[in-house]
Amino acid sequence: MPTGKRGTVLETLDSLDIEYVVSEETGSRNIAAVVEFPLPASAVEDVLDELREVGVDEEAITVVIEAQTVISRKFDALKDRYEEANKEDPAKIAREELVATVDGLAPDISTYVVMSIISAIVATAGILLDSPAVVVGSMVIAPLIGPAMATSVGSVVADREIFVRGVTRQAIGFGVAIPAAALFALFAKSVNLVPPGIDLLAIEQVSGRLSPDFLSLAVALGAGVAGALSLSTGVSTALVGVMIAAALIPPTAVIGIGIAWAMPQAVLGASVLVLVNVLSINLAALLVLWYEGYQPEDWFQLSEARTATLKRIAVLAVAIAALSVFLGATTLATYQNATFEDQVQTEVEGTLAGIEDAELLEVEFKHRQTLLYRDVDSVVVSVGVRAGDSPPEGLAAELSTRIETETGQSVPIEVRYLAIERAG
Repeated sequence: MPTGKRGTVLETLDSLDIEYVVSEETGSRNIAAVVEFPLPASAVEDVLDELREVGVDEEAITVVIEAQTVISRKFDALKDRYEEANKEDPAKIAREELVATVDGLAPDISTYVVMSIISAIVATAGILLDSPAVVVGSMVIAPLIGPAMATSVGSVVADREIFVRGVTRQAIGFGVAIPAAALFALFAKSVNLVPPGIDLLAIEQVSGRLSPDFLSLAVALGAGVAGALSLSTGVSTALVGVMIAAALIPPTAVIGIGIAWAMPQAVLGASVLVLVNVLSINLAALLVLWYEGYQPEDWFQLSEARTATLKRIAVLAVAIAALSVFLGATTLATYQNATFEDQVQTEVEGTLAGIEDAELLEVEFKHRQTLLYRDVDSVVVSVGVRAGDSPPEGLAAELSTRIETETGQSVPIEVRYLAIERAG
């Protein structure tokens, strides 16, 4: 407490029925005493605002630390009072704590760059190995939650420095991760760390990220909401950081792999997925923090912060809406392909059911990757016949005719016959 503010501060605390301890202080600054008092998390911001109103500002030194346990009947009553007053969000932390927390999530730039590169390389290796465990490991070390949350926090509290740092870090992260993934994938291809002539589309970790649909949007929005809630409630952000990385790191690695293998459809599909996820995470976090009522300390900045936040929400929403055209096309194509495959399966089963001494073993669909989704390229039907029997004639043509009549689509049909011997 600065000299001259002691009486005012203690009167404020007494009026709020807060227990406190005052210690006389001697130091280099004009500080008269130190006052310590326990508060429930939901009361921190309100009490700090009360103290600012009576003139306790930057001249004082305010330190907010987490108390493990407070044993006091008066504190329990204070806690109940503030929880009753903040029923909508009793776990919400103070604005100062929010800013301090997001500051703590941001490593220095050199560490951030190195960790981004390492996570991209590990993700690329995991995808080429088709190893989910390795890909998850790359998410754990990815330093992505800090920049994403900093962008949203900087917007709602009108802290331009935090906002610019968040946007810049996100751009730098992807700016180094994509080239790192591409260079590592090119190296792996050049020295045959992966089999020559490998079909990348056969790797589930690759093909699963080339056709972004509306489910991808739901994942990204969920990650953004979870990130903002973990930040504003003081809950550990480690696991939420993994969730955010899950939406961003693997498709970033797929972009690098697509560049190394000169596959424009992989680059485009994964790029759309990354853009949708980045924008959705930022939008969801911004909406949550704005809804929770975080605002600038200086009331003169309220209008400016509200205008800037609304503009950024509008820009993000418009960008996501534009990209949703691709998501919608992919979702529709995926639905149509699934319907077509189901109809083909039904027609094949019906046709084989009417042929004696022939047994349907498998219906395999081969796909081709277009720019944003996979389409059925051909159908392979495996049929079992008894050893020594002649296979049915004209089955491929019959299947092709029935499928085209039923679905309205023509697709190449290949029939493979396997001789079956049964003992006994």
